Amino acid sequence: MEKKQGNLERAKEVFEKGIRAIPLSVELWLHYLNFYIAEFGSMPGESEKIRKLYERALAASGKEFRSDKLWDSFISWENMNGNLKAVTAIYDRLISTPTQLYSHHWDNFKRHINIHHPKETLDIDTFLKLRSEVLTKTVNYHIDDEDEVGLDEVLQVGESPDVDAPPGMIATTGDEKELKKIRSKFVEKREFVFKANEEEVSKRWTFEETIRRPYFHVKPLERGQLKNWREYLDFEITQGDHHRIVVLFERCMIACALYEDFWMKYAKYLELHSLDGVRSVYQRACDIHLPKKPYIHLAWTAFEERRGNYSLARKILMNIESNVPGLAMVCMRRISLERRNKNHKAAEELFKTYVEKAVSHKTRTFFSIKYARYLQKIIGDTERARKILTDALEIDSTNEKIFLQLLDVEYQAQPIEESRVLDIFSRMLKSDVSMEFKVKVSQRRMEFLEDFGECIKKISEAYDEHQKLVKEANSKKRKPEKEKGPEETTEKRAKVDNQSAPASGEHIPPAPVPPPPMGHPMPPDPSYGPNPPSWPAGPGYGAMPTGYMAYPYPAYPPQYNYYGY
Repeated sequence: MEKKQGNLERAKEVFEKGIRAIPLSVELWLHYLNFYIAEFGSMPGESEKIRKLYERALAASGKEFRSDKLWDSFISWENMNGNLKAVTAIYDRLISTPTQLYSHHWDNFKRHINIHHPKETLDIDTFLKLRSEVLTKTVNYHIDDEDEVGLDEVLQVGESPDVDAPPGMIATTGDEKELKKIRSKFVEKREFVFKANEEEVSKRWTFEETIRRPYFHVKPLERGQLKNWREYLDFEITQGDHHRIVVLFERCMIACALYEDFWMKYAKYLELHSLDGVRSVYQRACDIHLPKKPYIHLAWTAFEERRGNYSLARKILMNIESNVPGLAMVCMRRISLERRNKNHKAAEELFKTYVEKAVSHKTRTFFSIKYARYLQKIIGDTERARKILTDALEIDSTNEKIFLQLLDVEYQAQPIEESRVLDIFSRMLKSDVSMEFKVKVSQRRMEFLEDFGECIKKISEAYDEHQKLVKEANSKKRKPEKEKGPEETTEKRAKVDNQSAPASGEHIPPAPVPPPPMGHPMPPDPSYGPNPPSWPAGPGYGAMPTGYMAYPYPAYPPQYNYYGY
């Protein structure tokens, strides 16, 4: 549009803006170069600017595997200007760069060397060195050596004998032989580079052939494509060529721009090379492609915090929080950032804000528990921690996590106040929580009294209450089992009973008693009591064979362990 309006300078600015945004776009570089050559190429002194523009293009995308068009354009432009030595220099770089049409470039390079005089394609130092080597070898040259060299096979292009020699050169048979040997010598040295490059291309060929979508699209990529990108990146990293690794990452970021793990992999790699590059990667990912993805923002925050850039870390967290409000991980990262900076006032303000603005009881409970832990463990204010949890319990009176955290607060208090702990246990047992939770709470109360209780009467009462609670829980579990289905008839029940009854005279062995777990004492025998089967009965006490009296105590209920709770 700017070009049609005649605004060439503004059109050039648009091109510059485009190549800064997408430096790997070979097509955009070619459009820019064609535009610049067409509009400014005829002006004096512009050839050097065009050459610099080509060099910029090669530096940005010359190592892209599909950058062959860009290289060919540069070679064609230098050929058009008659700068054959520059063409040779470009080919020297190209035949060592893994690209898709590497073999095509090698053939063009040999043709370029063959159809021009070596003085025109080689710099003077290289030409004189090759000529000296050829002349030294020609001292003992025999006519059969030419067949061994195989010049035509090496060059693959013949030269007509009636071609006019360049000015100052005499076209003789000896000169032609010498020129062929110089060309052959030069190509032979470059062939080693080409073979090494061919091997590099073969290593990458499978990865490149697997890439089906090198462009960006909002549709998800197939798993095979994502796997191929990951393996390709890992392979290139092991090769150690930083420039090629960055180019491949940039190519990957075009097709995989919506995947967090690739951006984070790119940033992690760049941390060893360029901190500004890492910041640029995070900025592009968070501000352009992934503004609502939390993990990449948290990774950027951690990077900036490690560098001591706390203000930017806060800004990043506030940005993702405004884009996606209500993410607990982001809220806690903001709080922990202030805590690590010893900014406790700001951390408490954030806690209060999140508790007050919670959209559900579950969210409010989460932040209340975190706040209480912070107050007790970091600030050392146990009283305020109790108040936070008590207020949360008034709103969500059936939340088991609040009870447990409140109990933990009292356990961590120094010294432990038995009355406070027992009040919490009592409140939990009276609340409308599940029966299973009440049994666990009652069990824990007995443990507490055994460890810290000062009154045996309370321990006994807790034991009796726990026994009643367990019986109630067991009765509720068995009740559905006792209910019979309407389809069950009397005949079926009688048949089952008859089949299950033992035959007359059949001995049914008692069920084996499993051994106690390792580390626990053997449980007492349930038969011990006031009337052992093998001892004479007595009023209250049983006389043991040794003469000592056996103290009568009841068997442990099956629902308790060997310690009685």
